[in-house]
Amino acid sequence: MENATENKASSSNFIKNIVVEDLKSGRTQQLITRFPPEPNGYLHIGHAKSICLNFELAKEFSGKTNLRFDDTNPAKEDTEFVDAIQDDIRWLGFEWDGLHFASDYFEELYDRAVLLIKKGKAYVCDLSAEQTREMRGTLTQPGKESPYRDRSVEENLDLFARMRAGEFPDGERVLRAKIDMASPNITLRDPILYRISHTHHHRTGDDWCIYPMYDYAHPISDAIEGITHSICTLEFEDHRPLYDWAIAECEMAAVPRQYEFARLNVTNTIMSKRYLKQLVDEGVVDGWDDPRMPTISGMRRRGFTAEAIRTFCREIGVSKSNSLVDERNLEHFIREDLKMKALRTMAVLRPLKVIITNYPEGQTELLDAENNAENEEMGTRQIPFSREIYIESDDFMENPPNKYFRLFPGNEVRLKHAYFITCQEVIKDENGEVIALHCTYDPKTKSGSGFNERKVKGTIHWVEASQAIPADFRLFEPLLLDESKEEDKSFLDRINPSSLQVEQGFVEPNMKDAVGGDKFQFFRHGYFNVDPKDSAAEKFVFNRIVSLKSSFDPSKA
Repeated sequence: MENATENKASSSNFIKNIVVEDLKSGRTQQLITRFPPEPNGYLHIGHAKSICLNFELAKEFSGKTNLRFDDTNPAKEDTEFVDAIQDDIRWLGFEWDGLHFASDYFEELYDRAVLLIKKGKAYVCDLSAEQTREMRGTLTQPGKESPYRDRSVEENLDLFARMRAGEFPDGERVLRAKIDMASPNITLRDPILYRISHTHHHRTGDDWCIYPMYDYAHPISDAIEGITHSICTLEFEDHRPLYDWAIAECEMAAVPRQYEFARLNVTNTIMSKRYLKQLVDEGVVDGWDDPRMPTISGMRRRGFTAEAIRTFCREIGVSKSNSLVDERNLEHFIREDLKMKALRTMAVLRPLKVIITNYPEGQTELLDAENNAENEEMGTRQIPFSREIYIESDDFMENPPNKYFRLFPGNEVRLKHAYFITCQEVIKDENGEVIALHCTYDPKTKSGSGFNERKVKGTIHWVEASQAIPADFRLFEPLLLDESKEEDKSFLDRINPSSLQVEQGFVEPNMKDAVGGDKFQFFRHGYFNVDPKDSAAEKFVFNRIVSLKSSFDPSKA
């Protein structure tokens, strides 16, 4: 099955078709792609699509993929993010051929900007940011030329050198490209190439106080590295003429080409690093790796698998049209990946004690249970059974409705892997709350004995009380409420107050050696992951990855 899934990577899409044609025609000798994140936050599921596309495309055609950090905005960047991004890419299953930083090229970027000035293609502008915006024009009106646009080459060279030397404060001057203030493409209306920022850089320290803009640094960095296909998301389509202009006017030897695809948007999912950072900074979530976050590190902590994420990214495909992917689509691939791998065991999330009054006091027996009914290779285990057990409080009702087949006074149910029990008495506290049940069992009905004298319609799960291991269970709902119609609501007002619910219960004693990252299928509850950050020997913490079933059909999505 794994090979069949992996072969999905070879399915065609418009970018792959371009690569095939370029290799066939000889325009491209070896495919070289890149993934260029800015180290100003953690990667999220949207980045995973780009990572898979770039790395898997290069692998399929025996090419190369570089990881390049776009570290041109030091005020928002940090080595923490650099390290986290590398960890996430490796966890997804990829390894880059070259590790680069835009800051590696700061000197050459500066030299190429000097070349633009000498060619009369760039000038130093003294307009404020507000004035620059006002003079840029609109979609229907051309922009107005800066009064500093016609400075001489000599004056521009002098001012640019003094900008680098640190003579001017932040915001006083910028270097702009000289293109066309009347262009219908606003991106080409003398865009800013460099700005002044007296900010300590996490790699270059205080060596620089001017930093290149993304639209300038990115194409030149691509050309320096010999990138053949610069694959980015659709919002950069209008920037492509500037990308091509920069490479041509800077007289780069290599000429990469930019191609755009639709970014990944998922229902009820925050795909903005700015908003994600706000959640972290304001303490709405427990850091970037909170299991509710759509970050790759958050998904990993929750228990998502790299295999499932890669399959999801392949299956949703690559297109030029923006669309919204149902979050249940990803959950489907998580279930498909885990159903043959996860140990199937029992956990009680909301415990109610059951005392089996006719079971011998002080006796404990071991019952056989398969570890995964769909995968015999996972073998079997033994679970203890005694006079006192815990069941789910939801599996008992004192006054049940019709067609309720679980436990109620006088009713008989099957205990998974064990015996039939019948509820005889309900024990309540002084407030009338049910605190325990007295039941009897039929020793002839032991699981595997072949007993067939009578049938029961209900099967419930349980854990033996004396050896049960206490655990916290985190149950998640989407972090973002789907309230797109209420546009007047602020971002934080759309956060789901019920996104996290914690239950305190028990798991089987055979799970005592579980470690962070171990995954289990809890009978009737879903797939769970041992939290690698908060779980400890004295108290396990389980994150629910996904529920067991969904009505969602990915073939109809």
